[in-house]
Amino acid sequence: QSGETTAAAAAYTQISQDEAKEMMERDDGHIVVDVRRQDEFESGHIPGAICIPNESIEEEPPEQLPLKDQIILVYCRSGRRSKDASQKLANMGYTHVYEFGGIIDWTGETVTGAEETEDEERHADAIQPVATLVIEANGHTFYADFEDNSSAEAFRDRLSSERLELTLSDYGGFEKVGELPWELPRNDESITTVPGDIILYQGNQITIYYDRNTWDFTRLARIGSVSTEDLLEVLGEGDVAVTFRVEWSE
Repeated sequence: QSGETTAAAAAYTQISQDEAKEMMERDDGHIVVDVRRQDEFESGHIPGAICIPNESIEEEPPEQLPLKDQIILVYCRSGRRSKDASQKLANMGYTHVYEFGGIIDWTGETVTGAEETEDEERHADAIQPVATLVIEANGHTFYADFEDNSSAEAFRDRLSSERLELTLSDYGGFEKVGELPWELPRNDESITTVPGDIILYQGNQITIYYDRNTWDFTRLARIGSVSTEDLLEVLGEGDVAVTFRVEWSE
């Protein structure tokens, strides 16, 4: 690798396209920047590259490049605009700028804008966010999986915009129960509870079961692999303050 610089200017590094390919295979947080026009970019570009046209790079750092120490791999059509853009980025204080010429010499894979959009849509369809019910009490946290019914969906939607803080009280020696600030749709059926069941009762009460009971009500969620002893150790005797919220993950 050979650095290109002048006495008055900051440096960027010029590398070969083979070196660029090797760097693209590393999981080091690098970003590939195509400095051609948007129409040129959409006609065919290196997979994963972003378009920042050279003429748009002026005195202010591009908003797509917030980290001055990020590894930035720059190319254009023939190598002229990429050298110009790389020098401008180096002058702005970017410390790891690598210029590797033009896409006309690129022997690796390229995609069009339409192909990349289709890939992103397929990826979004394949990986959907998953909601988890988070229950916090006395400095401890339990995680529960939502049931597949309209009651659980409505409860999840409520908690997606606001957390719910309730005081739950003992009832029957098998549950902690509290009144909801709103009603949820009911999907009642005869259920024998197990420790960790989160139950909707009469549409406006929520219970955490720490023991068994059989009745007609709706299961909202279930804490997995938890025992009566585990729950009572956290929930204790009498009233307990409990927070319900939702976490989304992929």
